[in-house]
Amino acid sequence: MNRRATLSRRPPRWLTVAVLAFAGLCSSFMFTLVVPLQAELPALLDASREDTTWVVTITLLVAAVATPISGRLGDMYGKRRVVIVLLALLVVGSLIAALSGSIVGVIIGRALQGGVTGVIPLGIAIMRDVLPPERLGTAVALMSATMGVGGAVGMPLAAYLAQNADWHSLFWLAAGLGVVGFALVVLFVPEDILRSPGRLDVVGAIGLAVGLTGILLFVSREAEWGWASPAALACVVGGVVVLLVWGVYQLRASDPLLDLRVAARPAVLFTNVAAIGMGFALFSSNVTFPQLLELPVETGSGFGLGMIAAAFVVMPAGLVMMVISPLSGWLERTVGPRPLFTGGAAAIVLAYVFVLLWSTEVWHILVANILIGVGIGFTFAAMPMIIMRAVPANETGASNGLNALFRSVGTSSASAVMGGVLAAMSIDVDGAAIPTRAAFEVCFWLAIAAGAVAVVLSLFIPRQRSAEPHPSLPG
Repeated sequence: MNRRATLSRRPPRWLTVAVLAFAGLCSSFMFTLVVPLQAELPALLDASREDTTWVVTITLLVAAVATPISGRLGDMYGKRRVVIVLLALLVVGSLIAALSGSIVGVIIGRALQGGVTGVIPLGIAIMRDVLPPERLGTAVALMSATMGVGGAVGMPLAAYLAQNADWHSLFWLAAGLGVVGFALVVLFVPEDILRSPGRLDVVGAIGLAVGLTGILLFVSREAEWGWASPAALACVVGGVVVLLVWGVYQLRASDPLLDLRVAARPAVLFTNVAAIGMGFALFSSNVTFPQLLELPVETGSGFGLGMIAAAFVVMPAGLVMMVISPLSGWLERTVGPRPLFTGGAAAIVLAYVFVLLWSTEVWHILVANILIGVGIGFTFAAMPMIIMRAVPANETGASNGLNALFRSVGTSSASAVMGGVLAAMSIDVDGAAIPTRAAFEVCFWLAIAAGAVAVVLSLFIPRQRSAEPHPSLPG
């Protein structure tokens, strides 16, 4: 059968983009899936609060470790194939958690769910393979927006199920979404055009996993352990040492997991470091805004909203990311990805300055959250485009996976830092520790600092030529 006949049976490009975006939504939903249950997990799982924090932490850890590895596997063996495997792991993990009544089973299930995070950078890499340059920016912006939309839209849904149904239903829902995503990718995402020959660097993958686990364990558990405790110091020092040794090994390996020379290019390096600030700024709002909205009015800190009402106030940020994705694509083509990144980071700084000055009404939080949605929408759309213009076409999966890793470091850091600040600056109200208004102000200042650093770093990103053309599918 000739090539023309084969191409004619491939799905239209818009359908491929839509399917990948749905898979991205499923992926990002996993991060907020259990957020409404956090306070009740110790009673539901008959475990200590310290143990139940692993239900959230394990997903972040696995996501950070698995994303760059799955990107490399996608470059080597096919991005579509790896996306299918990750969605299958989502289904398996969700079923394990849904059928389990113990904390061990839920943690195992949540770990498998964390691996699906690699779907988003792999989806962006697939889009580079199948779309012409003039359509790529908008599609990448849409895919990037799913990182916020899935969590934002999923949170009120998860809150409703948590309040009105058995908690296992959350995992049954996740399993169902995974099955639908798996089937759609099999049917409507074409086989890869570009591959990177080689073998998987198993030693490099293990080294990266061990080093990142040490660093992220310190970041996520430092507030609980204490930064100078033996466990915390062992994690951070051990993680840093392992990553340094890993870096030397990667530079000398003939077929490394990640080409650090490519990652050291100024456009890639400054974008990835700035991604830490963007991840920090995004997750800072996810930590502080719901608590601020839900705390009782009598405490002087909160607005007394219910779980579902608070989720609906937070939700517009994700919706804004989706709505502005066509604008993000147009701006990327018109002014370039670097100015788009700078403008988005500046919008985030402005949002936190706004809420620092005005946070006495619910609508103040809503406005700030919408501005954050605009900023995250612009920056998350710009980062993959900057990276894809700076790396070879056969390394887009691994390079975007590395960028996702840096964002994960930012989100994990925000979770730990904001949680530590709110816990340290609390007062006793009827036997409960309630964060003070000053605690939230400190959190907002920290988010402003993270956003400002990202703005400065974005100015050092070199200007780039237009994206190189790639083989595309018929529309």
